Amino acid sequence: MKIETDRLVIRSMQERDLESLATLWTDPNVTYYMSGPRNYEEVIKSLKEDIQAERDLDLWCVIEKKTKQVVGHCGIIDKEVENENEYEIVYILSKSVWGQGYATEAAAAIIDYAYKQLGLGRVIALISPGNTKSEKVAVKNGLRYEKDTIRPNGETMKIYALNFKDY
Repeated sequence: MKIETDRLVIRSMQERDLESLATLWTDPNVTYYMSGPRNYEEVIKSLKEDIQAERDLDLWCVIEKKTKQVVGHCGIIDKEVENENEYEIVYILSKSVWGQGYATEAAAAIIDYAYKQLGLGRVIALISPGNTKSEKVAVKNGLRYEKDTIRPNGETMKIYALNFKDY
């Protein structure tokens, strides 16, 4: 899988990306609204498994064209929310590139892929209360607040949704 935007390349993970992605997932600032940092070794193991099982619904590397560096992890995953199968867009960017519009740009590309390539009828973003930056990215990309939900771990999340009939 490969998508290009003006400033980013979003592509399938490769072995050489593992360290950068694991560093991203273990950064307490980046994962603050995602239940905190993960364990480095567990992330590496999980990412290696993901490389072996390439799928249409997955998280992919975000590469900054100008530096050719991995700056994020984004994509679409299927998730059960309130006993319904949903398709969640996910965008996680390195703190070093925050404030440059990359999350909005990556999310727009992923939404377009979901609609045009996968033919999905709807996507959602599950956003922790207080994560106003992620809410802004969702709204800029046409997602609208739908309701709050309680996740299986007891955490309250806001559901932002985009129905493609409105796209």
